[in-house]
Amino acid sequence: MTKPNRPYRIFGMELSPFSVKVRSYFRFKGIPHQWIVRNAETQAEYQKYAKIPIVPLVVTPDDQGVQDSTPIMEGIEAQFPEPTMHPSEPVSAFVSALLEEFGDEWGNKWMFHYRWARPADQQSAGGRIARVMAPPGTPEEAIAGITKGVVDRMTGRVWFVGSNEQTAPQIEASLTDALDILEAHLAERPYLFGGRPAFGDFGLWGQLYNAWTDPTPGAQIGAEYPNVLAWIHRMTWPRIEGDFEPWSALESTLLPLLERQVGALFVPWTLANAEAVASGKEEFSVELASGTFTQKPQKYHAKSLAALRQKYEAVSDKSALDPLLEKTGCIGAFRA
Repeated sequence: MTKPNRPYRIFGMELSPFSVKVRSYFRFKGIPHQWIVRNAETQAEYQKYAKIPIVPLVVTPDDQGVQDSTPIMEGIEAQFPEPTMHPSEPVSAFVSALLEEFGDEWGNKWMFHYRWARPADQQSAGGRIARVMAPPGTPEEAIAGITKGVVDRMTGRVWFVGSNEQTAPQIEASLTDALDILEAHLAERPYLFGGRPAFGDFGLWGQLYNAWTDPTPGAQIGAEYPNVLAWIHRMTWPRIEGDFEPWSALESTLLPLLERQVGALFVPWTLANAEAVASGKEEFSVELASGTFTQKPQKYHAKSLAALRQKYEAVSDKSALDPLLEKTGCIGAFRA
């Protein structure tokens, strides 16, 4: 399809992993767009199109507002299929979709927990959000007051991603393990699935890019994970540097991510979350490989799990996919 004459408009924030995920995707596709920071000055225009108070909000050339990063990208991909973000090989294509969901839902625990767990990270993020929110010329003492309000509000919301005294060590160990795996995998290729970015790159990257901007995880990534850091920078303006690799070339270093993170942590958590939402529970606990994980249910994720199951059902030949999902402990999410 021909690129639109009028640019898309993306209302977002740099500190929103879902906003920068969509912006990175638009940059990769080469689709004309305008990045608009959602703040006091743009709030009235934002509210004309937003159905719910979240970013990103994409306003299309025909003046329609669209929200939720994954459906935004899937809708754009249907209109502008080239260059594709989907590997042609069915196994790689589904694993990419699985990692996109894993990044959005489990990776968000890494980012959100670290951002609000320690004073240094709280002040860094709170101060940056305050400066975006405040009108130009706001005095520093007022900025400090806004920062305190942001920190107070957000530290009271970490329960949303399951961050608490019990789960904090599990979340932090999960991030370190994931970084170890990605560091080895990205030593051999610029993107997760080879020489070009895939759906899974965008989902994981939005969370890790934002984590990197915060003092504690940023120091960890900068000091210990040069390949991950290079990928974080690369994904800000992703481009084609080669072809997608076959799953046979990816498996040895990407399999541990599926086994130790997706299968051992994310899948049992997502199934327990879906059951808790369906039964109306106020809180649920689930035994993961890392220990007991307790949190309030996330209603949206039950919907995104249903969408992921539809993608699984759409795979016509599962002869190679199902053994992989069995091997990595992921199959339960699709046979429940």
